[in-house]
Amino acid sequence: MPTTISAAALRDLHFLHSQLADLRGRLERGPKQVMAHRANVAKLETAVAESHELVKQTRMAADKKQLDLKTDEARIEGWKGKLNTASSNKEFQTLKEQIEAAEMASSVAEDEILEMLGRVDQYVAGAAKAEATLQAGRDELEKVTAKVKETAAKLRDEIGRLEVQLTTAESALPSEFKDDYERVIRSKGADGLAESEGGVCGGCGQSITLNMQGDLKLNKPTFCKSCGCLLYTPAS
Repeated sequence: MPTTISAAALRDLHFLHSQLADLRGRLERGPKQVMAHRANVAKLETAVAESHELVKQTRMAADKKQLDLKTDEARIEGWKGKLNTASSNKEFQTLKEQIEAAEMASSVAEDEILEMLGRVDQYVAGAAKAEATLQAGRDELEKVTAKVKETAAKLRDEIGRLEVQLTTAESALPSEFKDDYERVIRSKGADGLAESEGGVCGGCGQSITLNMQGDLKLNKPTFCKSCGCLLYTPAS
């Protein structure tokens, strides 16, 4: 007696394999989502550290320039004190030119210091914004982690339930057919089964022969000659 397997049984198997593939995929994607959010938090932490370093370095540069300015101002005052004791017009003129040049340089330095202090304020605001973004990223990571953990538990329960159903359904397959069935499932997974309607394989879209269509109607195990899928007819 030839081996037969009902289309309904194959439809159920395909449904179970497809559901399991979807659930397992969702289960695998959960940790990847958490890893992506962790990587984002690490990136934001780096941005915060860099923003604080920028504030620090700019403030140090401004402090140094202010210290240099005070030194220059003290030097200018010293030169001014020497004007009254200059021994000649040439010495007086030299001191005067030194003072004028130093005062001009000090004026430029003052403008630079003001500009740097303005940048410090901007960088401080930028650092605060980066910290707020980091906190939002951490909150999102915590939320996603909790959600993935909760969802994973539900997915595992559903996977376990479907695996039991699949084992039961597979145990009812004819023994002489199981090797071919397991071979195609190992090779293609849920895509190893496909509906055939109108003489076309639902897996690859290729036409099947009239003999194969006849075998399907007789519930004989039929594999697509193009893609190897185990075929079944749609529900009427």
